[in-house]
Amino acid sequence: MGRAVTLRRDFDGAALRRLAKVSKDAGQSRRLVALAEIYDGARRTDAARIGGVTLQVVRDWVLRFNAEGPDGLIDRPAPGRQAKLNEDQRQALARIVEDGPIPAIHGVVRWRRKDLACWIFEEFGIRLEASSVGRELRALGFRKLTARPRHKGQNEYALEDFKKGFPAELDTIQGTLPAGVTIEIWWSDEARIGQKTKLTRRWARRGTRPSAPKDQRTKSAWIFGAVCPARGVGAGLVLPRCNTKAMQWHLDEISSQVAPGAHAVLILDRAGWHTTAKLDIPANITLLPLPPRTPELNPMENVWQFMRDNWLSNRIFKSYDEILALCCQAWNRLTDQPWTIMSIGLRKWAHRF
Repeated sequence: MGRAVTLRRDFDGAALRRLAKVSKDAGQSRRLVALAEIYDGARRTDAARIGGVTLQVVRDWVLRFNAEGPDGLIDRPAPGRQAKLNEDQRQALARIVEDGPIPAIHGVVRWRRKDLACWIFEEFGIRLEASSVGRELRALGFRKLTARPRHKGQNEYALEDFKKGFPAELDTIQGTLPAGVTIEIWWSDEARIGQKTKLTRRWARRGTRPSAPKDQRTKSAWIFGAVCPARGVGAGLVLPRCNTKAMQWHLDEISSQVAPGAHAVLILDRAGWHTTAKLDIPANITLLPLPPRTPELNPMENVWQFMRDNWLSNRIFKSYDEILALCCQAWNRLTDQPWTIMSIGLRKWAHRF
């Protein structure tokens, strides 16, 4: 070991002891007291005895203290073993996961961790266990999620075109309104709730398969729902059928919930009862249809999923009247939680933030 390293001169023994008293890190306090002895003229051997370490460790403390001050003496987590994948390899992994497998090339229709471990070995010559691949994926922001059905005839460019042109659409509508009228963005959709409820995922012990009630009867009702995420409000009706008359009632209900002096731009899909000329559109509403086959643009799809997963699934509806009652209860429960409507419904591209 070389000659003793001189301590920095902007501290003294008294200052280090004061810091040791207020420190919440026991290891830091012990090291500060040991170095304070050196400031007060004690030998390095005495400092090592106080700290319960060797002279080499005291030398390491001095180097850390000189470089970083008292913060350099705080216990730090061990760095652990170096990761096998570098940043470029991680980004390559992220790209292939996002693109998905090509069945004719990769032999699978969805990625499993063991498939990705094989791909990593073939691509980079690096062996990883399936659990290690899972940790890498989680670190990259991936989670195992249920895929949403996508219509085979969907025009993928229509989604981005609608988002990019949305501000211009709002400006056009604003130009037709009197000065000072504010625009509210509303989303509308319908959901069929019946006795054939879905079964949702639930927590259970590994290796078991939990059960849930499943009815095969066919009575059902429709929830006509609309939300204004910016205000956290909604307007809904539970009706026996989905047709033009039901849609007219729904428009009237939405109209009654629009803020006084405001105008609602109601975004909805192109179902026949949405686009028919038989509808009498209220004066404070303008309909804005979504591109064909693009339900993922409508946050009402996420609202229905939330309501089904939490309030309407895994249960038996004894009668049509019970369906009506529980649908009304679920919708009213949603509208009593404006923060939930905001969390689910706000979209950057639609609300300009």
